[in-house]
Amino acid sequence: MKFEYQPRGVCSRLISFEVEDNIVRRLEFTGGCSGNAQGLSRLVEGMDIDEVIRRVRGIRCGFKPTSCPDQLSQALSAAKEQLAQQAAGT
Repeated sequence: MKFEYQPRGVCSRLISFEVEDNIVRRLEFTGGCSGNAQGLSRLVEGMDIDEVIRRVRGIRCGFKPTSCPDQLSQALSAAKEQLAQQAAGT
């Protein structure tokens, strides 16, 4: 299933990705630092969603309270919640 998330407090304007069988697929960042976004995308593609969340949650960018990786963890958490609601039929 495809998801889009508008991050807050970072340079990236949009995070889009798919989740198939709890695996992160086709992760893309729009805006922000291109090299870091591409690197992060390539590193987490094919990983279990829970593992990605565990690894990147809470990472900060300088003095900011969040970062693109932290925003990714929030995006993936929101996607997990939506998938759980769909599975429950709500």
